[in-house]
Amino acid sequence: MIPDFSSLKEKERFFQGLTDEQKIEALNDMISASEHIVFLGGAGVSTESGIPDFRSKDGLYHRKDKKFCAYRPEYLLSYDCLHKKPAVFFDYFRKNLDCRTIMPNDAHYKLAEMELKGKLDGVITQNIDGLHQKAGSKKVSEIHGSALRSYCVSCRTEYGPDFIFENTEEIPHCPNCGKMVRPDVTLYGELLPQNDYEQAVAWIRYADLLIIGGTSLEVGSAAQLAHIYHGKYLVIINKGKTKMEGKADLVFHDSIGKIMNQIRV
Repeated sequence: MIPDFSSLKEKERFFQGLTDEQKIEALNDMISASEHIVFLGGAGVSTESGIPDFRSKDGLYHRKDKKFCAYRPEYLLSYDCLHKKPAVFFDYFRKNLDCRTIMPNDAHYKLAEMELKGKLDGVITQNIDGLHQKAGSKKVSEIHGSALRSYCVSCRTEYGPDFIFENTEEIPHCPNCGKMVRPDVTLYGELLPQNDYEQAVAWIRYADLLIIGGTSLEVGSAAQLAHIYHGKYLVIINKGKTKMEGKADLVFHDSIGKIMNQIRV
């Protein structure tokens, strides 16, 4: 069991002195003792399902495609590109962000199990692939939207996961009013979806354990949410370095599926 600490320094010394095996036991002790657990995840949660992240050397932004080499990667997923060069936007989106056949991995399934057993208040995800829901999670805040939803920019009619990807039009149009149908994702230059963001803030402010996984916290939205947290325990699971590691009680530089699979609920 994790002891009560008389100071932050004593707490730091305790966690820093743990072996890898003891860190897993400490993680399970935290989960057992916590009543309001929240998971904040990024692209690294889905890489083990075969979806590339964005910024790593093998990520989406480093793919060499002559068709798109004239544009910055961020521009191709921006509000400006959607409205000024929609044909380019939809070509890039269809080729790179079709996640309909991708399956969840161990991390997704463990989080769904934690929720089912009453040990997880919610998942906050930067990912747009819908894998948390496919694994069974119900309480998911998608702060960057979802590639599996789309809507008309004029009449706001909503469409399912196949509408954009199966559409034979260069720029998909609404059957009802004829205006453009766009993916329900948060593009560069757009505000985050208000309801999802407010739900994420509410979960984090009430949490006594925050698990951050598969993100370097380089994206402002995730970093802002992480800084809101002032609960009892902070855990980070990410193969690479992550901002805020100095504030975390436990840090695992390992496969997120491997670590999550060792959680007992």
